[in-house]
Amino acid sequence: MKIKICGIKNKNTLLYCEAKKIDFFGLIFYSSSPRNIDIESAKLLQIESKKLNINGVGVFVNEEIDRLIQYAKYLNLKYVQLHGKEDQSYINELKTLDIKVIKKISVSDKDDFKNMKNFKDVDYFLFDYKPKTNELPGGNAKSFDWKIIENIRFKKPWFLSGGINVDNIQLIKSKIKPFGIDLSSGVEKELGIKDNQIINNFMEKLNNA
Repeated sequence: MKIKICGIKNKNTLLYCEAKKIDFFGLIFYSSSPRNIDIESAKLLQIESKKLNINGVGVFVNEEIDRLIQYAKYLNLKYVQLHGKEDQSYINELKTLDIKVIKKISVSDKDDFKNMKNFKDVDYFLFDYKPKTNELPGGNAKSFDWKIIENIRFKKPWFLSGGINVDNIQLIKSKIKPFGIDLSSGVEKELGIKDNQIINNFMEKLNNA
């Protein structure tokens, strides 16, 4: 199972994640998020990651496509996660680059999975809690009912996101069995601040599950 930690903002956390064999780190470019990172700080983390076995993922929410492409080229991104209302034509433009696309599907019931048919050319899906009007697009520490996904098989690999933490990782590994998981608030000591000890505790619980 692949592990992605979203909202990495400093070198210390990045190096710790790599040491714990985390596969992906998310760079959030969304000004309303407490985990937002500026492009120059992201550039430094991307440069550092090229020496490591961890891949940076640029996370965007309804960003103008030309601006996103500029970011992707400047940061040499190999992965981009789309967390807004981006459509297939938007993805087509993005796929002109040598880049893999993760597309979020907001889920509250099984009918929401029908939205997957609108995205033919993504590489991965990410299933997350469907936010209410006044909530952030992600990172709300809330989950949809995972029971609805237990017996569904999807053609493309998918990540589970939303409210994942040390208390439910054993359930996810044994029952849900996603291709990957996407963590954020579940490894924070306070909003937007990742904690190495919590990351360690999480990975120990995962590896022993």
